[in-house]
Amino acid sequence: MPSVVETATAIDLDEVLRALSHPERRLFVAACRDGAKAAGELAELSSLSLATVSEHLKVLRKSGLLVLDKQGRNWFYRTDGKMLDAAIDGLRRLKA
Repeated sequence: MPSVVETATAIDLDEVLRALSHPERRLFVAACRDGAKAAGELAELSSLSLATVSEHLKVLRKSGLLVLDKQGRNWFYRTDGKMLDAAIDGLRRLKA
């Protein structure tokens, strides 16, 4: 079984936890869990400006929690369930 440090390095647990530290980013991850969403759709869920939403989405993409997919001429965000599972596993290892 890998150590907590090895797990954190493999998925950059610190970056994932930092990305999840903001309530709006958690909202966006949850919203994209069941289906891909455009940035505008995500902005409608929030009281933040589109520019601010875009910055939050960038943090989530960098952490690996959200993936950006192109569908035709449009771009959509979806939650990477495997990354979310890996982060949860990393947290479980802290408890063990």
